[in-house]
Amino acid sequence: MIPTKQDMANAIRFLSADAIDKANSGHPGIALGMADVATVLFTKFLKFDPKHPKWPDRDRFILSAGHGSMLLYSALYLTGYEDITIDDIKNFRQLGAKTAGHPEVGKLAGVEASTGPLAQGLGMSVGMALAEAVLRHQFGENVVNHYTYVLSGDGCLMEGLSHEAISLAGHLKLNKLILFWDNNQITIDGKTDLSTSTDQIARFKASGWNTIEVDGHDQDQIAAAITKAQKSDKPTMIACKTVIGYGAPTKQGTEKCHGAALGAEETAAMRKNLGWTAEPFVVPDDILAAWREAGARGAKDYDAWQARFASLDGKIKADFTRQVIKGELPSDWNKTINETKAEALTKRDPLATRKSLNFALAKTLPHIPEIIGGSADLSESNGVLVKDYHKALDADNYDGNFIHYGIREHAMGTCMNGMILHGGVIPFVATFFSFMDYMLPSIRMACQMNIPSIYVFSHDSIAVGEDGPSHQPVEQLPLLRVMPNLKVFRPADTIETIESWEYILEHRTGPAVILVTRQNVEQIRTDASENKSAKGGYIISPSKGERAATIVATGSEVSVAIKAQKLLAEKGIDVAVVSIPCKEVFEEQPVSYQKSVIDTKPTIVVEAANLSGWGKYTRGNGDKIGMTSFGTSGPYKELFIHFGFTPEHVAEVVTACINKDS
Repeated sequence: MIPTKQDMANAIRFLSADAIDKANSGHPGIALGMADVATVLFTKFLKFDPKHPKWPDRDRFILSAGHGSMLLYSALYLTGYEDITIDDIKNFRQLGAKTAGHPEVGKLAGVEASTGPLAQGLGMSVGMALAEAVLRHQFGENVVNHYTYVLSGDGCLMEGLSHEAISLAGHLKLNKLILFWDNNQITIDGKTDLSTSTDQIARFKASGWNTIEVDGHDQDQIAAAITKAQKSDKPTMIACKTVIGYGAPTKQGTEKCHGAALGAEETAAMRKNLGWTAEPFVVPDDILAAWREAGARGAKDYDAWQARFASLDGKIKADFTRQVIKGELPSDWNKTINETKAEALTKRDPLATRKSLNFALAKTLPHIPEIIGGSADLSESNGVLVKDYHKALDADNYDGNFIHYGIREHAMGTCMNGMILHGGVIPFVATFFSFMDYMLPSIRMACQMNIPSIYVFSHDSIAVGEDGPSHQPVEQLPLLRVMPNLKVFRPADTIETIESWEYILEHRTGPAVILVTRQNVEQIRTDASENKSAKGGYIISPSKGERAATIVATGSEVSVAIKAQKLLAEKGIDVAVVSIPCKEVFEEQPVSYQKSVIDTKPTIVVEAANLSGWGKYTRGNGDKIGMTSFGTSGPYKELFIHFGFTPEHVAEVVTACINKDS
């Protein structure tokens, strides 16, 4: 017997309802309501091969409404992904399960992105579609030619991030991006008209999207809409009018099925209502066979792609293998970074580290063409736009290498994450450090996924000066440093800036931040034979004999500490100065190394930020010189005097600490 269209969709509905009931936790509403859309997409349109889940030219599907994770897990199981079994479905939301409460990349093949915070997946889908467009232009349609599909709910479209993301996608004319809107008009609190009356169709049209409206339970309408969307010269939003919790007799169409299990009684009634006679977690053989057949259809596409790839020109094939499949840097790029350091040593004039970074970028980027920069409107101010090299990446120039994100920090962060998850490009983004807060959710997601997102934050302290406290980051540094998996670099001079950039590119095992100054700083290092920043911290100015104390500093405050060291030496007090460009990397070093850098003598930490997290360094009679308030407006040199970041004040504090110890 040939299964009906509703039979196919009901397989998703009941696997989802049964798993959520067993866990007594989850969100059945979207899985039941969007089952028809998922069925059409996965069985007729989505290009994928369950046996080769990392195939570079597969279509991407992102569940932005990540609370509906059982919709995705059911589709992956039904289409034959070997990484998921019926036991995984039964183990939904349990400790250690692949089938986590919200999709988590790396836990389960077929999950393209970790989603949950609403609209993050939408933003990442824009990045994936952009990466596809860039690589298609570079390598040709024979090896790169796929779609990005994203499923968003009402909540995703209410979040402010959605405005930035769809505006950017429309501007870039990402016509291979197709969004399904689960238009069920229900949120956890009730009907959406409690909080919004936005015309979403008009909003998407105004942002440069093609829009199509369908009955989300009519599979023929859904198929026709996808076919039309694939031919569009714009990104497409398909508005799917659905009933949340479709099929659940007393809960469908209400918030009662949004974020809670249906329960045994309601699920049993739904079985009767939809004519589903199979026991929990059982998919009838004929229906499962039809799903598996649909999943297997991608094998032909995969084999055809392999044949096209094999016929590529040798250099193109080698570049694609290195850049896209393996994700490796060019083999000779280290030679360039060493030449950059050597040239930097010949320049001794004070230089803002944002300009030091620009120097490093100018020297290295031409040798790593897959690096794509970007900034939220402040490209020259934060030092990441390299003149005579960078070319705008836009709808007319997918061969560009710099994205002008505009004032869209939210979208910028999520777009970068999506580009990285897609693979084949190395993006970095930039803005002022105080504006980092706008992108904090996407930074957090990058850390959870542990992907190599690169953030350049300039104007890194109260030394922003006259712009005042709104632009002077104070609490951001400790906030980033407590983020798991994130490495935060704050270099002291040009050499440390180049070393930090080198480390970030070489260690693409997780996200990293590089903080750079607006103001000029003195060039401290006179040797670059070893990447000392690669150990996170080191003695930048040793004591002449046995040290009486240690001054630990980062960034622009390192030069202040060294001047304080000289003042103390004039008084016969011998201290060492330690630079810690990256606290996280330093704390990964062997304890013996850490103790050789910071011994048991009083330690004084100097940093123009809130000093939360430095307490273990200032044990005993140590002390901290940092910010305990917001900054204020004024010339930065006057601010440093006002808040105590002067050699004289540092020397006084060190002396007081030593005297306590005697």
